[in-house]
Amino acid sequence: MHRSVVITGLGVVSAAGIGADAFWRALESGRSAIGPIRAFDASGFPCRLGGEIDGADARPYVPKSYRKATKVMARDTELAVIAAQLAVADAGVATRGSGEASEAATGPDAPRLDPDRTGCQIGAGLLTAEINELTAALHTSRGENGFDVRKWGSAEGGGGAMDNLPPLWMLKYLPNMLACHVTIIHGAEGPSNTITCAEASGLLSLGESARVIERGDADACFSGGVESKINPVGLLRLTYEGRLAETGDATDSGEIVRPYDPDAPGGVPGEGGAIFLIEEGSKASVRGKGRAYARLAGFGAAHSGGPLFPGVFDGDPGDGFADSGIERAVRAALADAGITPGEVDAIVPGAFGVASCDRGERNALAAVFGARLAEIETITITPTVGLTAAGHGSLLAAAGALAIKHQRLPARRHGGTPHASMRVGPTDARDASLRTVLVCTPSLGGQVGAIVLTRHGETG
Repeated sequence: MHRSVVITGLGVVSAAGIGADAFWRALESGRSAIGPIRAFDASGFPCRLGGEIDGADARPYVPKSYRKATKVMARDTELAVIAAQLAVADAGVATRGSGEASEAATGPDAPRLDPDRTGCQIGAGLLTAEINELTAALHTSRGENGFDVRKWGSAEGGGGAMDNLPPLWMLKYLPNMLACHVTIIHGAEGPSNTITCAEASGLLSLGESARVIERGDADACFSGGVESKINPVGLLRLTYEGRLAETGDATDSGEIVRPYDPDAPGGVPGEGGAIFLIEEGSKASVRGKGRAYARLAGFGAAHSGGPLFPGVFDGDPGDGFADSGIERAVRAALADAGITPGEVDAIVPGAFGVASCDRGERNALAAVFGARLAEIETITITPTVGLTAAGHGSLLAAAGALAIKHQRLPARRHGGTPHASMRVGPTDARDASLRTVLVCTPSLGGQVGAIVLTRHGETG
């Protein structure tokens, strides 16, 4: 028998703002947080819109004694550290460093998590080095014909250009630095892991955290995923991967980001994600039922068997293509939760706004839900915050958990003509009876994650 796992704390960082409330307000109002990229000069890129976070600084969210460490935090790590502190404060508990922050500090009387029984599984992406840190090294490695490998290296006969990188450069950009700093700050000394599976990372991390708690190796875990694609290298990668629309000088993404529209031009980059504090149900119940957003009732994972880059590096598989990994992951999550497809009240899917990806996801969901798919309410987030890569799955889960908490469906933005097989067209926010919500997403690379969220206290 599984130990019950519930979401008690939620920390969100997204283009909509800092905190879960800001994210929910943007979704509920149908407001887009996407605009022209300001972090750098994007004028040379086909896509010049993005979901950018304003005013994200990790220093107020860490103990004063730890603030020097923020100098060696990449953007992704800073965002994860902020989200983790918000999650702890939201859960009403305390950790080793949570009471010493200037922002979202926990009170002295808050119950403390046991370090030995607290784990951390966080999804991360390819952390992108800051351009100013690379240029000094790359400039001194130039030869007559461009980049010179010998000038870059430090072996005999080399030019040692790589020595111009900052001394702690590697420790700043390793993907596991997100979990590393979170565990150090909060004293999480239980099972820890980093999952790098693109958009599926956050859901796979939540699934692993749930398994850690279910088997009794921890009572609580930090879990989720964060990434920033608002940087030149991240934007270039997404461009080559065929994920992005050509926005030109447009300032409004309303007619650009169009999930499940067969004629959608592509998505836009974003940054952010969510870190959850999830706990064993009986531990959370001691502090009151109202503390839990939802129960994490089911988890499934799979890998797509079809083309991973349809229409880009692989041939277009046609309108009938169904992503088999999504179907398997969704069926596994439903089975794990002990429910049938007919019991799902709403779906929070990947919905990238990339036509080839959305087609495979849509057809896979149709294979699970049949004609009923057109009747199930759907929550989409990409028109609001953009494509956040490793942060995407966790933001999907945050939207699902918040919908259950508020018993409301947020508004949907859509400036095109979505496929008739799914309910994804524009609509205002509205009240809804939500007992069971499915969250799922494919990913660049083929990994797929799916979770089932249910109202806390309900069986299933």
